[in-house]
Amino acid sequence: MTRRRAGFSLLEVLVATLIMGIAVTGLIVGLSQSVKNAARLADYERAVMVSRTKMNDLRLDEMLPVEGYVEGTFPASDWGGLKSGWRATMRPFDLPENPGPGSAYLQQIQLQVWWEPLAGGRRTVDVQGYRTSRLPTQESR
Repeated sequence: MTRRRAGFSLLEVLVATLIMGIAVTGLIVGLSQSVKNAARLADYERAVMVSRTKMNDLRLDEMLPVEGYVEGTFPASDWGGLKSGWRATMRPFDLPENPGPGSAYLQQIQLQVWWEPLAGGRRTVDVQGYRTSRLPTQESR
């Protein structure tokens, strides 16, 4: 009669360690990708909030040109130290026939908010809005 010892052989321990190593590596890779995606989504969420605020500011700005563009940058503190800015393009969307000074019209505003993440490249969010406005008169020029 041979006697069997209780426990694991060296080969069994090595195979189990290898399997655990592969599983843990896969888990760590998955977690790091999730953190990267969460940071990217946070940037987009911030961009959408800033875009809405900027669009509201533009829609209320009485000094916007009838047609053309304006642009600017945001303070780095608003974006966690990232370089960021915006560009708005305005154009008449619906002009009445034979418009004169002071005539009401519908103006289209296309706003692009951009930022440059640490990973490189440039990301953008585009929004579009409309507002009613009046064509400039001699006094308002």
